[in-house]
Amino acid sequence: MEQSTPAMYGPPDTAPKQKSRLARGTRKYFWGLLFLLPAIAIFILFLWVPIVKGFVYSFYHIDFVKGDNFVGFDNYKSVFGDSDVLIAVKNTLYYMLLCLVIGFWVPILFAIAISELRRFQGFVRVAAYLPNVLPFVVLYGLWRWFYDSVGPINGLITKMGLDPIAFMTNKSWSMISIVFMETWQSFGSAMLIYLAAVLSIPRDWYEAAEIDGAGVWNRIRYITLPSISKLVGLLLILQIIATTQGYQSQLAMLDGGPNKATLTYSLYIVKNAFTRLDYGVASALGVLMFLVLGGIGVLQYRLQRKGEN
Repeated sequence: MEQSTPAMYGPPDTAPKQKSRLARGTRKYFWGLLFLLPAIAIFILFLWVPIVKGFVYSFYHIDFVKGDNFVGFDNYKSVFGDSDVLIAVKNTLYYMLLCLVIGFWVPILFAIAISELRRFQGFVRVAAYLPNVLPFVVLYGLWRWFYDSVGPINGLITKMGLDPIAFMTNKSWSMISIVFMETWQSFGSAMLIYLAAVLSIPRDWYEAAEIDGAGVWNRIRYITLPSISKLVGLLLILQIIATTQGYQSQLAMLDGGPNKATLTYSLYIVKNAFTRLDYGVASALGVLMFLVLGGIGVLQYRLQRKGEN
């Protein structure tokens, strides 16, 4: 009788084990995946389908009556040959710079100041966040009255013996006025994020610093700011991306005026699409913005990974 050796047998059959493992995993996560399906469907339908269609439409002349015509890169040629595009890009960069210089540091300063309060901290949090819940229609109407030639701001300036400022009709002041309004309205939400990060810093560090004789500024400089530096960097990138897409305030307050002083890139896309009904050029403008913002996102991700390593 011949003795069998292990060589006579093949490798153990792992397929049933893999199938049973897959079946167990499917049963385990079935209901979770089922509840995720509506969110995934909405995400694909309202985000990725418009993105793909935007890329496709950028090569077409869109006409809902006569039908769409393939025009190749003509829409992109129109974009690069349009002088208003350069104005819109410059205004967007200027708007971005103003938001960083004027508005970016406000929530950080408020969060640090509130964290140092010993009393009424809850009241100050609510008061700082209240402007964020105002409806936009009320907000724009309120600030148009503030900026009016006979409004409270110019009334205060006049009482100080200075000449009134034409906030809404002066090209030098129009974009600055919008940034001040948006800073007042939206800094509360960012402030709460920063405040949560500041309050999560171990209190032992501050107590040790106080024992060593560190004052408020030294505690902020050597403990608070280094501890929230990654969050500051992340929100900086998010604000840059958000400001490149800003158009609502410029449209509602001044419609891109005076003399195109507040015509941002996103507002120019909206005007091409819904005023001129030139959806092909608007799609080309959107594709270019998508590529630029995608590059910024990839750069931020690589810098973050490099910092972690």
